[in-house]
Amino acid sequence: MTTLVCTTASKAAAPAAQTLPYPSFSSYVRARRPVLLRTARSLTGNPSDAEDLLQTALTKTYVAWERIEDHRALDGYVRRALLNTRTSQWRKRKVDEFACDELPEPEQCSGGGEDPAEQQALRDAMWRAIMRLPARQRAMVVLRYYEDLSEVQTAEVLGVSVGTVKSAVSRALGKLREDTELELVRR
Repeated sequence: MTTLVCTTASKAAAPAAQTLPYPSFSSYVRARRPVLLRTARSLTGNPSDAEDLLQTALTKTYVAWERIEDHRALDGYVRRALLNTRTSQWRKRKVDEFACDELPEPEQCSGGGEDPAEQQALRDAMWRAIMRLPARQRAMVVLRYYEDLSEVQTAEVLGVSVGTVKSAVSRALGKLREDTELELVRR
């Protein structure tokens, strides 16, 4: 039995076949990309690295597309490619740690070499002292010194004049200087 073939139609379809040799691969990627990306994210922990990892694994899958016999097991194949690629990346990473005879001294804290526990106790005492301030003064101190706003910005946020901010902050700092709990912790 002979089959009639339209040569014009097959020539017109040929360029489309050349630009997209695996239309089933494209549909597979479109359908399964979100699931595979979640797997890649679980392997890397970073969304950008996960996208790179998935792209690399899909490239390996595309190259092997004709050799894959059972297309129902594609997810397993791609997951294995993800895992193998991630393992290779992990093995190739540069290690900047070198063994030495002496242990390096820890860097001194910004508090002048004080004990971190003492620094934390001072911070806690400071917050307790700030919480004892009147609400308006507390708000101004927090905006000025913890949020690092200028006097003008603090005045704008609170809807008061700059002079009000200056005087209230000055009174609040005076109260904090006289706070006995802070004085005990500083010693």
